[in-house]
Amino acid sequence: MDWDKLKTFHAAAQAGSLTKAAEMLGLSQSAVSRQIAALEEDLGASLFHRHARGLIRTEPGNLLFEAAKEIAAKAAIAEARVQDARDEPCGELKVTAPMALGAIWLAARLGEFHEQYPQIRIRLMLDDHELDLAGLEAEVGIRPWPSTQNDLVQRKLLSLHQHLYASTDYLARHPAPASAAELDAHSIIHYGPPQMAPIPGLDWAAKVGRAEGQPPRPAVVEVNTVHGVMKSIEAGMGIGVLPDYVARESAKLQRILPELKGPDFDVYFVYPSELRGSRRIIAFRDFLIEQARRWEG
Repeated sequence: MDWDKLKTFHAAAQAGSLTKAAEMLGLSQSAVSRQIAALEEDLGASLFHRHARGLIRTEPGNLLFEAAKEIAAKAAIAEARVQDARDEPCGELKVTAPMALGAIWLAARLGEFHEQYPQIRIRLMLDDHELDLAGLEAEVGIRPWPSTQNDLVQRKLLSLHQHLYASTDYLARHPAPASAAELDAHSIIHYGPPQMAPIPGLDWAAKVGRAEGQPPRPAVVEVNTVHGVMKSIEAGMGIGVLPDYVARESAKLQRILPELKGPDFDVYFVYPSELRGSRRIIAFRDFLIEQARRWEG
């Protein structure tokens, strides 16, 4: 099989869309469509069901995708090792992080990293769900949860704290609660639902101060990203939970019931064990460890 066609198929199968695959590969949508059609003709099998909502793999498509995923991962590891064989750390480094953590904490530090390592190009991919590091969708993950995969290496970077926040506009209209039980009289913004909001421990505002057996407080709005929760609180819609580093970014937010504190959560630097000796990853890891030390200090 032609590797270019297989790579195009892998991107389309991964993205579930010709348009997204074209963006990933830097090709036109028609070029992606032609390569997949040519691969299907070569194999004598249909690889996708085509729907208005996107591409769904057929059974032959599923079989080919598993093989293509393994080949793509090996090719990515080989490319990474070639880059790391040079004397100085250089080349592209693909980094994934949750949206708020990546946009607020991580991105603000990349300028200093670039000054120290101008030959390393960071490709930052923000997504609240995990990218497959073992499959080399990214080479480094900055995650607010520990890894459960044995083939990944992880190092704790920092611990984050969280509290309840409201906007100054909201508090001008509604007196701040004096106790957790008084939250029942307020509009509550939830982080969720759980199946779409993967960061753990950010949903306690629904239950704090409620007697055992009472149902959770209903949400005036439920948002599945931390950034979305922050914007909803800023807009004066109600009270919600935020990590403190997020709330620091907005002059509109005020901490309420400061004695109430949600569970702390740790942030980890994670990467595939096959890239343990990568000079790019070591440089980035050591830089972020020092940044975390300064930030917590």
